[in-house]
Amino acid sequence: MTTAIGVTEYGGPDQLRVLDLPAEELRPGTVRITVTAAVVNPTDTGVRAGLRSTTGHPDDVADVPGMDVAGVLTEIADDVQTDLEVGDHVMGIVVPSGQHGGYRRDLVLPAASVVRVPRETSDVEAATLPMNGLTARAALDQMGLHRGQVLAVTGAAGAFGGYVIQLAKADGLVVVADAKDSDVDLVRSLGADVILPRGDDFATRVRVEYPAGVDGLADGALLGSKALTAVKDEGAMATVRGYQGDGRRGLRVTPVLVRQHAEDTAALDRLRQQAEDGVLTLRVADTLPAEQAAEAHRRLEAGGVRGRLVLVFD
Repeated sequence: MTTAIGVTEYGGPDQLRVLDLPAEELRPGTVRITVTAAVVNPTDTGVRAGLRSTTGHPDDVADVPGMDVAGVLTEIADDVQTDLEVGDHVMGIVVPSGQHGGYRRDLVLPAASVVRVPRETSDVEAATLPMNGLTARAALDQMGLHRGQVLAVTGAAGAFGGYVIQLAKADGLVVVADAKDSDVDLVRSLGADVILPRGDDFATRVRVEYPAGVDGLADGALLGSKALTAVKDEGAMATVRGYQGDGRRGLRVTPVLVRQHAEDTAALDRLRQQAEDGVLTLRVADTLPAEQAAEAHRRLEAGGVRGRLVLVFD
């Protein structure tokens, strides 16, 4: 058995509870991790609330959220070819389903979803990178912009937006980003070239700076149709909640589905290297004991969290 945090009934943060669940089976192609740090992401609140359920109740006794983890590698399946060794500190991305989620002490993942933590980085810091980093990388890759082109970023102060800015600058792009007054210094420190006020009129403000529109837009703030006019004809837009545009002006609007990239070891390891090189900033807002997951969810849903809240397993 292992300790996990999850729900047996969907609802608000108080539905999260400490659970004793069976240890997961080590299958071919997988590794076992003793999780020390699990990140709280907005998608986790949806799992907790049952937004992805088709039945209205957990199908598998419990639903365990969590897509980002770090910890200690404790077992490797015989068929896995890897330079990782038992005892290594690793980070990984989780595709949650039923009892399988990041908020559990014992976790089995595909070996392809796991790499070492960045050098001189704690498990808590490293856990903030896999899911949001891979989402940001996929967003940029799907847009396919070239060095010198202009990218707009909404939700720039968030985890996804921050990684998009830093990865875009490393790719040689010009970045125009949104920020409320209290976040301007943060967004500037991440590398944004132009900072505009955050809000539903962001696209209008972008057109003042770039009358023809920007080449691409990563929509971390979920502005959707309100952001379309910021992008020039036949430009590109990456979204994170399924929005696909209105089919006009030749815009390429593509939702990013990070689950499709969960076993892209090369991309995850490149993120590790970029964190080691100082290209990426790993931002931790606070740590809480895993049994205080409900408080972490309340804080996240209240808004204003900069960086990630991380649950720590003793």
